[in-house]
Amino acid sequence: MLDLQSSQWRQLHDAYGSAECIPDLLGKLAGHPSYTSYQSEPYFSLWSALCHQGDVYPASYAALPHIVHVAEENPANAHWDLVLLPTCIEIARLEGRGPELPPRLADAYNAAIVHLPKVIASMHEHQNGEVFARVAAAGIAISCGQLGLAKSTLELTPDVVPDFLNWIMDR
Repeated sequence: MLDLQSSQWRQLHDAYGSAECIPDLLGKLAGHPSYTSYQSEPYFSLWSALCHQGDVYPASYAALPHIVHVAEENPANAHWDLVLLPTCIEIARLEGRGPELPPRLADAYNAAIVHLPKVIASMHEHQNGEVFARVAAAGIAISCGQLGLAKSTLELTPDVVPDFLNWIMDR
């Protein structure tokens, strides 16, 4: 995992250029600030820089293990967004919506993706509800390399489920 103090962050890019601000945002994330809306910080700034309109960047790959680690370190206070952002980064990567995963970041990145289901399980002891269930299912699917299943699970919002079930029953 790329150290948050490393000067290499300045050489990585996010949606806005140099990723030099990402370590500070990840540091703030470790304090598990409250999440009241998608505009809550540092969540909003991390999303904006790392998964901007569905595109990802080398800084996204470097940040993902840190995000998963924050959730793992304190699952009782981890917000479901700490699963959703890594899930969406991996979806974008698998769809080719970013550069290739740099070899120097690959080991930590891949280990974090594989570890995601264990993190989700530890978070489940402290969370429930429809959004967490959907995000958790998508996270588990993407950790298994199931891109279509992860994407479709995220789309199955409560307003879509009845139509989906009707469609299934009519087949």
